Amino acid sequence: MSADYRYEAQWSDEDGEFVGLTTEFPSLSFLALTPDEALAGIKSLVADVLRDMARTGEAPPVPTAGG
Repeated sequence: MSADYRYEAQWSDEDGEFVGLTTEFPSLSFLALTPDEALAGIKSLVADVLRDMARTGEAPPVPTAGG
């Protein structure tokens, strides 16, 4: 399901790196030197969180339109 989520990488002046973000988990982010690394990092982080949620019986967020 994590592939259905909306991801993006933006430059962060504050951090001096690219930050990977996902709409469905606004509290999660991943910093990296390149946009591709930031996207890969946030996708991996979301996959880890979804596995943890499945283990504890939590319902994952519904993907936003256009995910």
